[in-house]
Amino acid sequence: MSAWPGKYVIGLTGNIATGKSVVRKMLEHLGAYGIDADALGHRAIAKDAPGYKPVVETFGKWILGPDGQVDRSKLARIVFSDADALAQLEAIVHPLVREAVSLMVRRSKQSVIVIEAIKLLESPIRHSCDAIWVTYAPPDVQLTRLMQKRGMDEETAHQRIKAQPSQEEKIAAADVLIRNDGSFEETWKQVAAIWQEKFAAVEPALAKPAVVAKGEMTVERARPRQASDIAMFINTISGGQRRLNHDDIMAAFGEKAFLFLKVDNKPVGLVGWQVENLVARTDDVYLDPHLSLQIAMKHIMEEVERTSRDLQCEASLLFLPPYLARHADVWNGLGYEPRTVQSLGVRAWQEAAQENASRGTVMLFKQLRKDRVLRPV
Repeated sequence: MSAWPGKYVIGLTGNIATGKSVVRKMLEHLGAYGIDADALGHRAIAKDAPGYKPVVETFGKWILGPDGQVDRSKLARIVFSDADALAQLEAIVHPLVREAVSLMVRRSKQSVIVIEAIKLLESPIRHSCDAIWVTYAPPDVQLTRLMQKRGMDEETAHQRIKAQPSQEEKIAAADVLIRNDGSFEETWKQVAAIWQEKFAAVEPALAKPAVVAKGEMTVERARPRQASDIAMFINTISGGQRRLNHDDIMAAFGEKAFLFLKVDNKPVGLVGWQVENLVARTDDVYLDPHLSLQIAMKHIMEEVERTSRDLQCEASLLFLPPYLARHADVWNGLGYEPRTVQSLGVRAWQEAAQENASRGTVMLFKQLRKDRVLRPV
């Protein structure tokens, strides 16, 4: 049994580039509450978090960057070449991560929790899990992903793969093994089948799309089976500027969720959004030009924010094309304001923003909660 009454906890692990995060996202689409323990480890040593001072006192101020934050690349050079230094870092970070994970599990409304961690089997969190799920991909697939998706050269990618324990060690500990060496759809079928077998009776409502009525409009959580409908809608609304197909949208489901805005069951709007590291990011907005922007976005963003708060998000970021961002009265009325990355202050929020900041969009910000995870002590 897990350490949290009423919760069924999946511990999800796997070597680099085997698709852990993709599988976590799939479980989230099906209704689980996902926690990225590795991201929490990064949060724990940020300047505004409780691990910052102990890490600086242990390893020295030379690990700091110009902004006063811990430069993780400098820190990595120390700890990954010295086992004692790594043990010192883990002694600081791991208790903070366990505390944060416990807080998030206890606050979650979902009964199925998935905790993703690359070193799950070496962590005490392992003993708090009801089942261990492991993702697997052959070395040649790992290599290709690291080079194509993370921009590594071949030598660096080989080094990162070889630096980790063999996949066989993790596979031997697995209660569930997910082979993630094909398409998103192939992996989705594995995960959805296991979910149906193990959890459909526990959380029967989770398999149904969430539909929220808003006057004559409805906001509906889209599902992977609607990938072709989503692609068709985007292609139509963009006037052919985007040409997406079923496979493109299925791949996008590995990172984000989609919400349809409908009138009389006909799609008139769509947003793509994701929650990662307790930050909600909305970066795809497609609306029928005949709609009132104010009314449409009020309906959509109310649902985005409601769901984001359920997922314990601290902040919501909107990334809009300039022609939408210029309607300041609409966004001000929804509580959003233009911000720069640096002005966000919290490192985790800044890092989330940086992933979208270079796409020619305008960023708007709204804080969703004040009681942040891993705030300074």
